[in-house]
Amino acid sequence: MSKKVLVLPGDGIGPEIVAQAVRVLDLVNTQFNLGITHESALVGGSAYDETGSPLPEATLTKAKAADAILLGAVGGPKWDGLDMAVRPEKGLLGLRSNLELFSNLRPAILYPQLADASSLKPEIVAGLDILIVRELTGGIYFGQPRGIRTLENGERQGFNTYVYSESEIRRIGRSAFEAARQRGKRVCSIDKSNVLEVTVLWKEVMEEVAKEYPDVELTHMLVDNAAMQLVRAPKQFDVMVTGNMFGDILSDAAAMLTGSIGMLPSASLNAEGRGMYEPCHGSAPDIAGQGIANPLATILSVAMMLRYSLDAKEAANAIEAAVSRVLDQGLRTADIASQDSQTVTTQAMGDAVLAALEAVLKA
Repeated sequence: MSKKVLVLPGDGIGPEIVAQAVRVLDLVNTQFNLGITHESALVGGSAYDETGSPLPEATLTKAKAADAILLGAVGGPKWDGLDMAVRPEKGLLGLRSNLELFSNLRPAILYPQLADASSLKPEIVAGLDILIVRELTGGIYFGQPRGIRTLENGERQGFNTYVYSESEIRRIGRSAFEAARQRGKRVCSIDKSNVLEVTVLWKEVMEEVAKEYPDVELTHMLVDNAAMQLVRAPKQFDVMVTGNMFGDILSDAAAMLTGSIGMLPSASLNAEGRGMYEPCHGSAPDIAGQGIANPLATILSVAMMLRYSLDAKEAANAIEAAVSRVLDQGLRTADIASQDSQTVTTQAMGDAVLAALEAVLKA
């Protein structure tokens, strides 16, 4: 039975990095006889330019029919002047909400070959392996009411609503605990329960969920302290679980501990395991079209897609091994380059991963 993948290149460097990831997907599809078919569609700014919507109905229909989605990136200064309702990011949020992709898995893994690329001392980050589980379809990004209003005195006021229901907290909690069972069996729940009632409930529900997982240790930490601890002693964490906004911020901070956000993939899953896979970085419009973007996070997102949604763990392992081989060879794109490395283009990095993958498969 064939498996359908929807490819959404998006904006900025998205088409460049996705092109290399699709080459890798095609190779493992052939070598492992996975029966994967894929097609492309528009999303984000490019979709708005073409159709007037950041998430055209045709794209959403294809997304609902797909077993998995591979996304590049959306947005850029070109569309900053648009009304909020049609900004490129609304396409991304629309996919998350319509497909109920509530569980965002963002690993922060430091490849030993890149220890010197981190802004922190090697002894602080060597061996780093954190998984941030971020709730993705609730919280302040989706809460109502929201908007900008004019008060009686004529002053404008912006407002957003930070809201979580018990069921939303419970399901993301279970995602985190299930993930922890496959790792170090430790979950740290991040909240701001000293000032926000919504996170008082978050903390209470996490305690209830923890009773279902007696083999997993649960701790709690306030988000401001968590940000500090990520910089001070990041290896204390195994799985971190938190809400939409806190997870957005903390996962980017954790990403930089690894030397470059260009190395980190992510998965956004629904209750059935269908998901959207994308690099953690943005569209980087300042380097778009220059052929210097790092495709490794997108290639590693393909590995996550194979593991979590397409039941092809052996192929996922092969891709990850190939990436490690390429780093062993000293090949780097500009964002992770060092004095002793060889700087290569986006295309050349893709070529190198394909060559390494073929070697892994023959070994």
